Amino acid sequence: MKLNKIFKWGMVALILISVAILVWSFASGNSEQSVEVLLYWTYCMLGLAAASWVIIGLIVGAKNDPKSLVRIGIAILGIAALCLVAWLLAKGDPAVGYTGIPVTAGTLKLTDTILNLTYIVGGAAIVAIIVGEVRMSIASKK
Repeated sequence: MKLNKIFKWGMVALILISVAILVWSFASGNSEQSVEVLLYWTYCMLGLAAASWVIIGLIVGAKNDPKSLVRIGIAILGIAALCLVAWLLAKGDPAVGYTGIPVTAGTLKLTDTILNLTYIVGGAAIVAIIVGEVRMSIASKK
């Protein structure tokens, strides 16, 4: 019961901080500094969500079914392998026609990696939808 209160108040605190940063950003006219703060807060929230998913998954999995830890480990390795493949496929070439502030090679490689991940995951989602619909239509005919 006490743990639920901690989660509840933690969530309320994160929501209040998010709203405060958002209001501050709009009040400051979306200055470069406020956009940067918003992006860093987004990174923190995504990192917190990913860490929570892994840690809570490990705790609940170990408590309910110790064999599920193997599945979680395989899922984490699969995600790491997918990221590695996307990174290996990333060229890191500069954007054509870009005349703004020079960008480092590492940043170019990272943005290409993220684009590759988006393409791979988006394509996998489309294939999963099609395969799922085909399987459902075959199963309903039987």
